[in-house]
Amino acid sequence: MNKIPDTATLVFKGIAFDTYHWDQQMFDGSTATFEAIKKRDSATIIAVVGDSILVNDEEQPGKDAFQALPGGVSEEGDSPLECAKRELLEETGYASDDWQQFMVTDPFHSSRIEWNNYFFIARNCIKVAEQKLDSGEKITPRLVPFEEFLQWRHHPKARNLDIFPLLEQASQDEGERKKLQELLFTTN
Repeated sequence: MNKIPDTATLVFKGIAFDTYHWDQQMFDGSTATFEAIKKRDSATIIAVVGDSILVNDEEQPGKDAFQALPGGVSEEGDSPLECAKRELLEETGYASDDWQQFMVTDPFHSSRIEWNNYFFIARNCIKVAEQKLDSGEKITPRLVPFEEFLQWRHHPKARNLDIFPLLEQASQDEGERKKLQELLFTTN
C-alpha cells in the first residue's frame, strides 16, 4: 500500500512521522514537488483466550480513556509479526504460538499519509508474564465473550475502527458470524 514513490527523498525524520518529497510530472508536462508523510507500521492483535477476546481499557497522557485491541507501533527493524508478539506480551502479559496475519489496513485513508496497520489473530493465548507498560500507558486487559466483541463496535470509546465493518457484517449475517468464529477459534 505504498503511496510514497521509491524515488522520494526523506527531508525530515521525526519521532512518529517522516516527511518525503518527490518531483511529480503534471498533466501539462510541468513538474511539481509533492510531499507526503510516513508513519511507522503498526500491528493490532485479536487475541483469543478460550472462547473470549482480549480488549484493553487504556489511558494515555493528554487523551481521553479508550478501549482498543492490543497493539502498537513497530520498532526499527521489526517485522509486523515481531511487533504484534512484542506488543501483546508487553500490554497484556499474554503470548501465543498460533499466529495468523488477518488483514492490512490504511487507518488514515489519505493520499498524503502512508501507514500500514497489520491485523493478526493470536489463538490459544496464555498468560506468561506480567505487563511491561511504557511510562505513558495505563492498560487493563479484559476478556470479552465473542458476542460482546461483535457489539464492541458500538462502544463510544472503542478504537480500531478498521475492524468495525467486519464486526457489523458478522452481526448481521449468520454465515459471516460462523466464518469469523471459525477463523478466530479454530487452531491452525
